[in-house]
Amino acid sequence: MNHSIYSADKATHLKVVVAGLAAGIAIAMTALTVHQGHPDLNGQKAKTLAVYQPHPARVLTKMAQR
Repeated sequence: MNHSIYSADKATHLKVVVAGLAAGIAIAMTALTVHQGHPDLNGQKAKTLAVYQPHPARVLTKMAQR
């Protein structure tokens, strides 16, 4: 058994590299699967509201002030 990264042989190095690649691929695939399953979770999309339409709460406020 290799207890140090400095004394590791080629087989141990290969195992570490393969484990790292497998973990990276698993994380990427999980992220893509979650994103495809829930496309509405995109943080970049902003909800836009039309400016020319009156907001219902403001209409009630104006009626109460009269």
